[in-house]
Amino acid sequence: MADSVSETAAAPPLHLASPEERARVFRHAVALHEKGQKREANLIYRALLAADPAHGPSWINLGTLLRQEGKYWPAAGCAARAVALSPDNAGYLTNLGNCMGDLDQKEQCLSAHAKAAALRPDDALIRSNHAIALREFGQLEQALAEFDAALKLRPDDAALLWDRAITALHLGDYAEGWDAFEIRWKQKQLRPRPEIAPRWRGEDLTGKTILVYEEQGFGDSILCSRYLPMVKAQGGTVIVECKKPLHRLFSGISGIDSLTEAAPPAGSYDYQVPMMSLPGIFGTALDNIPSPPTLLAAPEMPPAAAAMIAQGDGKLKVGIVWSGSVTFARNRKRAVAIDRFLPFAAIPGVQLYSLQKGPCEGDLGASGAEGLVLPLGPLVNDFADTAAVLKSLDLIIMTDSSVAHLAASLGRPVWNLLCYFPYWLYLHEREDSPWYPSMRLMRQETPGDWDGLFERVARELADLAAPYARSSNQPSP
Repeated sequence: MADSVSETAAAPPLHLASPEERARVFRHAVALHEKGQKREANLIYRALLAADPAHGPSWINLGTLLRQEGKYWPAAGCAARAVALSPDNAGYLTNLGNCMGDLDQKEQCLSAHAKAAALRPDDALIRSNHAIALREFGQLEQALAEFDAALKLRPDDAALLWDRAITALHLGDYAEGWDAFEIRWKQKQLRPRPEIAPRWRGEDLTGKTILVYEEQGFGDSILCSRYLPMVKAQGGTVIVECKKPLHRLFSGISGIDSLTEAAPPAGSYDYQVPMMSLPGIFGTALDNIPSPPTLLAAPEMPPAAAAMIAQGDGKLKVGIVWSGSVTFARNRKRAVAIDRFLPFAAIPGVQLYSLQKGPCEGDLGASGAEGLVLPLGPLVNDFADTAAVLKSLDLIIMTDSSVAHLAASLGRPVWNLLCYFPYWLYLHEREDSPWYPSMRLMRQETPGDWDGLFERVARELADLAAPYARSSNQPSP
């Protein structure tokens, strides 16, 4: 959802400066803001508001800065102050709607966006913000209609086309979604690869070599690895470019002739294709999704990991992950703090294992729960090691990340805990996944309600662990 920086300079006279001086200072703050000098702009907006608390543009711009810093409640408060001063200002209302969406405040968010769109029906940005809000709160058909209204105003807007494509994928409308999904290469955050070789669109590959390259996260690469045997079936030599931690795992996939971490030299392949384009090329629909491929787990776990897993013998062995990549834009919505998982450690018959890797790995030690939750994450070196560990666990409970894709590709039972509006792959209002038969989707019932979801998970986990609890309470012979 885009925010706009207000440049409105109209304001009542200041006690400490003339209106002309105040307008000049505000324009200077806006210029600093747009150059990325946020701290300096912040100070000036606050100084202007100290002089005149009724200056709406300074409230809205200060709120925009706070939102960019992840300070969502103060940002919403600033937007609300601006709206209170100018209730029919559509720009202020759309900013307020964005802030309320950040906070999962459904009614306030949709109300603000609807009013803004009614006030300025010919503003594509405001219509787009309204459409995104409708989608975030599960009103997908209404969101499509609003995207269409915005696209009539800006037919070639890449951001609008992208957001509409994602909405179609959420609805399972893959016939439309895959074609529109290609607009992703016009997004600022995703740079297209140089066209060193022609883009493959499904042509026969007999006698040819094709480079299939990853483009996004580990999870997306694991998801699309199921298409690699289908590429090979077109008759060519298949080179797969992906990050090193995936190489051993992918070496078990039939149809890969070679794996590389860096792009091969120009002239060594005839076609190239990004992995996330393969579902569309092969005409994927909900009723013909290919099964995950055979992934190669390490033949043995690292010895320290094996010893740690053995500590849970006789109990229900449950792996947990609480955060995906912290650089992912929506990780704040899909991830939780480790503290939410810790009550599971008190359930009789359960032994928890942390599978967390990366920046959040240290959360376990900081929580004080080491010993209760055994840390496997630091003991695995790549996804093949992780696969071997997953095969030794009874259940994986986690918020969405690459481990969910790996575990479900291996056929391991996964409870994937989803925010109200999750990744498009998980569709809408269903607990099963046509992409992963062993994955159970457990969703927030209301936006932002992790409490209710974790209480439900705790009850079901206790039921599942009850036989283990009874067994472990039997007296020794």
